[in-house]
Amino acid sequence: MKAILALDQGTTSSRAIAFGRDGRILGTSQQEFRQIFPQPGWVEHDPLEIWSTQRDVAARALANAGLSASDVGAIGIANQRETTLLWERATGRPLANAIVWQDRRTASRCDALRQAGHEALFTRKTGLLLDAYFSGTKLAWLLDNLAGARERAARGELAFGTVDTWLAWQLSGGAAHVTDASNASRTLLFNIHSLGWDEELLGILDIPRALLPEVVPSSGPIATTSCEGLPSGIAIAGIAGDQQAALFGQACYAPGMAKNTYGTGCFLLMNTGERAASSANRLLTTVAWQREGRTAYALEGSVFIAGAAIQWLRDGLGLIAKSADVDALASSVPDTGGVYFVPALSGLGAPYWDPRARGAIVGITRGTTKAHLARATLEAIAFQSAELIEAMAADCSIGLTELRVDGGATASGLLMQMQADLLGVPVVRPRVTETTALGAAYLAGLAVGFWKDEAEIASLWSRDRVFQPQLARETALAKLGEWKRAVGRARDWTREA
Repeated sequence: MKAILALDQGTTSSRAIAFGRDGRILGTSQQEFRQIFPQPGWVEHDPLEIWSTQRDVAARALANAGLSASDVGAIGIANQRETTLLWERATGRPLANAIVWQDRRTASRCDALRQAGHEALFTRKTGLLLDAYFSGTKLAWLLDNLAGARERAARGELAFGTVDTWLAWQLSGGAAHVTDASNASRTLLFNIHSLGWDEELLGILDIPRALLPEVVPSSGPIATTSCEGLPSGIAIAGIAGDQQAALFGQACYAPGMAKNTYGTGCFLLMNTGERAASSANRLLTTVAWQREGRTAYALEGSVFIAGAAIQWLRDGLGLIAKSADVDALASSVPDTGGVYFVPALSGLGAPYWDPRARGAIVGITRGTTKAHLARATLEAIAFQSAELIEAMAADCSIGLTELRVDGGATASGLLMQMQADLLGVPVVRPRVTETTALGAAYLAGLAVGFWKDEAEIASLWSRDRVFQPQLARETALAKLGEWKRAVGRARDWTREA
C-alpha cells in the first residue's frame, strides 16, 4: 500500500486527495458543481452531479499521483453534513434534488415542533436544537411533498441518506446503505447516548424506520468499490462528517483540543472525550467519531456563511474575479472604515440560531469602497468564529491556549491575523491544511493498518505558521461589541422563512 484516497465531498465542490504514509499530498483534484436556488431560503444540489464530480476527481487524483488500484490501501469519505437525499433502492434514482444543509424551508416546521414542546426531548437525545439546518425535518418535507413518497418509504422501496451514505451506495454499486455515527448524529433522528436510531423521534417526525441506513464505525471496513469510472475492489474503510474528520485530521485527540474549519461555513469543534457534554450557550453536542468500540464526542459551534460570503462577493456582486483576490483587495485599506457586514445569507447559526436573520451591511458612507466591503467580509468570518469561542469557553470553563485552523480560507493571512487579534490567542495553521480530507484518510488508513495508531498520526502533524495576536484586548472587545450591535440589525428580519 502506497496511499490512502480521501473523498472530500463539500458544499460547493468535490475533491479527492491521495495521501502518503507521511501524511503529505501525493495527488489531488477538485471540481465545483452547481448551486441551485429554487426560491429565497432554498438551497439544492443535483445528487447525480455530486456523484459524477466526486467519482471523476477521484479518478483524476489517482492519475495525478501516478497510482494504480493496487497502490491504494483504502478509501475514506468526508462529506458535507445534514444535506438530505432520497432515492429508489431498486434503481438508485434520486426522487428529487438534495436539500442542502443551508436550506431554510423547514423553519416553520421546526417552529411548530418547538411550540408543541418537543425541543427539550430532541436536545436531550440528539444534542441538537430544533433547526432547519438538520436532516430530520428535511426528510419529512420530502416525504410530505413528493407524490407517493411516504407510502413507498413505508414499503421499503426508498432509501434516505446524507451525502456519505449516497457516496458509499454509489461506490459499492448499491451494496452498502450505511452511515457513521458522526453523520447520524446530525439528523435529529439518532440518540447520541444509546447510539442508535430513536423510535420516539422517528414517530414525532413520522419517518419510517425502513428508510434509514445502517450505522457503522467511522473507521472500519464497510464495502469495496464496484462502480463505473473507478477501479473495482478498493476497500471503503472510513466515514466521517467533514467537521469531525477535520478534528481527527488536526490530531485533536485529547479532551479540550479544538479546531476551526474555514470553508463554506465555519465550524468550531472541541473534543470532550467520551463524555457527551451539554451546552448552556446553544452550542451542539455531537459524536466526533467511533473507533475500536469507543465513541468520542465534541462540542460544536456552526457558522452557516463564511467562505460562501467571499463567493458572494465574487459571483453575486462581481467585486473580485476569483476568491483568492479578496486578500489583496481587503489589504488595500487599513480598516473597514466603520463598515460591518453580517453575512446572514442563510440565517444565523450558533449561538443565535435565527433562521429569519438576513444579511446586512451597516456603517456605509459616501467614502465606502469595495475594498472596505472586502475587508468587512473577512472580519465577519473572524467575528462569527470569535463568538463561538466565547460560548465554548463559557460552556467548558476551559480557556483556549491556541486554535488549530484549516480549510481553504486559511490561505488568507489577513483573515488568520484578524482571528488571532479577536481571540487573543495564537492561531496555528498546519503544514497540510486539507485536514478534512486528511482526517478521512487517517480513519480509513487506521482500519487497514496503513497507520498504526493515533500516536503515529499525531507525530505527523506539523505547524506551517503561527499568527500571534497583535491587537490590544480592549480594542478587540470593543470591535466585538460593535459587531454584536450590527448582528442585532440583521436578526429576525423576515417572517417568510
